[in-house]
Amino acid sequence: MRDSLLPQMEPTIRPATEGDAEAVTAIYTPVVEQTHISFETHPPTTGEMARRIRTTAERLPWLVCEYDGQITGYAYASPHKERPAYQWAVDVSVYVSESWRRKGIANALYESLFALLDLQGLRNAYAVIALPNPPSIAFHESHGFEKVGVYRNVGYKNGKWRDVGHWELALQSLPTPPSPLIPFSELQNTDMYTDALGVGESSLRS
Repeated sequence: MRDSLLPQMEPTIRPATEGDAEAVTAIYTPVVEQTHISFETHPPTTGEMARRIRTTAERLPWLVCEYDGQITGYAYASPHKERPAYQWAVDVSVYVSESWRRKGIANALYESLFALLDLQGLRNAYAVIALPNPPSIAFHESHGFEKVGVYRNVGYKNGKWRDVGHWELALQSLPTPPSPLIPFSELQNTDMYTDALGVGESSLRS
């Protein structure tokens, strides 16, 4: 059972902007520096994070969860591969500030993210998990992800060779041939877009 949220706080899930880069970097930096979860060895600068947010948001969602002006977590999708035939598949990631974990934030961010990806016409989402990481595996499997394979000893981080597992989530079935993807920017300011963001917010407020 997740911890109760402070009643005076109203959660908001919204698209990230370049102005969120400093807060997002602060959440991500300890993951890079202290764990093997990220295979980056040096944390990105705020400027680099702003570039990533800007570049991603041109095509796919990058979302933040905010309480009273504080960014508590973020989730985003990125292309699974760059070649055109892969365009209906994405990789997904979610990170939550250490002091805000176990409050349902990661679940809420994924719920909104997947709803938006569905609207865009995506078919499959993939979680790439550096092993061992039982909490991440359990979290993703609770959202319906299924293990599809492991790359053995594919990365060296924190003094050890690391395996990387791949988990797959089928977002929806698509016709043959599939329709072109709807860019993320084109979804905004529509009722469907607002409803998709609200999926995660509703779960936090319940």
